Amino acid sequence: MAQKIVIDPVTRIEGHLRVEVEIENGVVKDAWSSGTMFRGWEVLLQGKDPRDATYVTERVCGVCAGSHGWGSSLALDDAFGAQVPDAGRILRNLMLGAMWLHDHPLHFYHLCALDYIDVMAVANYKGNDPGLLAVKDKIVKLVQAGDAAPLTPRYEPDQYCVNDPELATVAVSHYLKALEMQAKAKKMSALFGGKQPHQSSIIVGGVTCYPNPQLVAQFRSLLMEQIEYLENIYYKDVIAFGTGPLLPLAQSGLGGGKPNYLAFGGFPQDSEGKDLFFKRGLILNGNLSQVMEVNIDKITEEAKYAWYAVEEPLTPLKGNTEHKLDKPDAYSFIKAPRYDGEILEVGPLARMMVMQPKAFMDLVEKYKIKPGVVARHAARAVETIMLAHKMVEWLDELESLMNRGEVRIHDTAHWEVPESAQGAGLLEAPRGALAHYIDIKDKKIANYQMVVPSTWNLSPRDNKGNRGPVEEALIGVPVPDPKNPINLARVIRSFDPCISCAVHLIEPNTNEILKFKIS
Repeated sequence: MAQKIVIDPVTRIEGHLRVEVEIENGVVKDAWSSGTMFRGWEVLLQGKDPRDATYVTERVCGVCAGSHGWGSSLALDDAFGAQVPDAGRILRNLMLGAMWLHDHPLHFYHLCALDYIDVMAVANYKGNDPGLLAVKDKIVKLVQAGDAAPLTPRYEPDQYCVNDPELATVAVSHYLKALEMQAKAKKMSALFGGKQPHQSSIIVGGVTCYPNPQLVAQFRSLLMEQIEYLENIYYKDVIAFGTGPLLPLAQSGLGGGKPNYLAFGGFPQDSEGKDLFFKRGLILNGNLSQVMEVNIDKITEEAKYAWYAVEEPLTPLKGNTEHKLDKPDAYSFIKAPRYDGEILEVGPLARMMVMQPKAFMDLVEKYKIKPGVVARHAARAVETIMLAHKMVEWLDELESLMNRGEVRIHDTAHWEVPESAQGAGLLEAPRGALAHYIDIKDKKIANYQMVVPSTWNLSPRDNKGNRGPVEEALIGVPVPDPKNPINLARVIRSFDPCISCAVHLIEPNTNEILKFKIS
């Protein structure tokens, strides 16, 4: 007889997500993914000056901050007919690239690694390394204080969790190091963006920040420090885990789902935005030999099982955000995006499948890794290294422009709002394909729609009853102990769901758990 398991909320992700599965004979037989928070940003924007959209949508997410502001500006560039000058394009790439360097290690260490490390093994560390002893001291004091958050609560470790005290302690030390490097990555982005999160420099037509030699030198110094960290800690940890204790999960393709992949591509390398560093493409049924072109006219959103009034498939430019809470059979505030009726996974694995870089494909072939949980982590690590090195080239290009006195950062001829126009901005956010759509009438926003990565991945069933990508990826996942469904968490978190985070504050010198009363 089938047994139901409900995880609500799914923790260590961004936002409010509920997942329900049906277990039969120890594996998942059916699954339902529910976004339980109404977004509503699109409604707020109606009737506003289109140029406000960049600043408003920038606030949608504070983790991969910048992606929505950039997506919005691309939609406005399209609607206004603006062509971003080379220096503006490069500065956009550098600001957003820095946030990718922030986001991917955060996902691996702070959102997912605790599914693979027995943190409590740290208490048994017997070595003499002063740094690791400090880590042990910190963890032990947190446990003795009765609150080891954010390391706990957790699902109980299973056979795939590292419980060697030395390895576990090194991993936790890297968890702490990752916090320091994330702060520096955000500082990089803030050098050209004014601040982070929610930079204020990217606008329709380009950016507002003129680079100077001091800013460029500071950015380069931080970037080289990031590359050292990414190559020698982050990447090595991902590979060591993926080809070590997690190799059985990698080779079994745990959480693989349907092998349909979509990437909008990102980080333009020319002023027309046609040469993208991360390539645009579509793959169906795992056929890597046929990467198809993306036709945005084939993208629709369906809502038969979502709490929205309009059910029929609509292209995003005609999208409707009116909610309907008493709708029979609906179970999510997330719509169901489809491409020509197909469900599609977006994100790092999709990008690597479309781009097929040698570094990633060699890993897949050498270790016989199938698409799934581990492949998604490997894809993030490979593309982070690729992007970091490309950012050095962009920085060189920017300095070359500066040396020639050709620093033009904005298309000032296209700042005024057109009477009426439509635009679409397609790009890659760290979590996957992101699109913003704007419809302008009487110089105001008539309609605004966002199709975000987690909408693709965490969609409910579509109008034909087909499951969304995460729902599909959960089918067949082994759950040997229904009271400890750790495999479900591994699959769900591997997609990096973005749907609000709990904040835990630790006094770094005393390890004291601090309490704050807000009145």
